[in-house]
Amino acid sequence: MPLVDITYAPHVPHAALKELAAMLPHAVSVAVECPEEPYDGDLRTGDVELRFHPNGPFDTSGMDVVVEVRSKWFESRAANRQERVDDLCEAIEAATGLDDIGVYLSLPVAAWAQS
Repeated sequence: MPLVDITYAPHVPHAALKELAAMLPHAVSVAVECPEEPYDGDLRTGDVELRFHPNGPFDTSGMDVVVEVRSKWFESRAANRQERVDDLCEAIEAATGLDDIGVYLSLPVAAWAQS
């Protein structure tokens, strides 16, 4: 279950944020798919958590959007993490039309429980 934080600049259009909200659950699921956690294409509540945050007055980012994905570490997932993050960045650029995107993939040793 990936947790996704999206930080965005004030000039990013509402339509681009709306597109991110629509496309990220699937795109992130594809990006972190692995044999230990296969993606069947059927997203359910809790499968991907999106959290949108506008840049604050003291933030120093010069990027339009920074997407941080945290998903449980598996060796198969970590082996090609740069390819995964590059593909996700390209998908976000294509969907939003924004040029200044950053994507960070973190794979901590973790556990998840959901009621």
